[in-house]
Amino acid sequence: MKNSYNITILGQQISVLSDSEDEQVAEVVQYLNKKVDEIMRSGNGLRTLNVAILAALNISEELLKLKGVNKELCSKLEDRAEKLIQLIEEAS
Repeated sequence: MKNSYNITILGQQISVLSDSEDEQVAEVVQYLNKKVDEIMRSGNGLRTLNVAILAALNISEELLKLKGVNKELCSKLEDRAEKLIQLIEEAS
């Protein structure tokens, strides 16, 4: 069941629906606000829309890097599992 949340990002309050738990929604909002704050501190008078776009780009980059790491780890795990299966079959 989706819950309604009132969140504030870049000083803008919006209402969102989410299936996530309250703690997870709060963590997502906190993470996004942290990224926005980092950009605002490093940027020189960036417009709100530009800050939001840069935050989205930064988070997207992090996500894609983590997906790559995850894919690599899954591939290694599958390779090791196949080797273990072969060793078990050879020992039988």
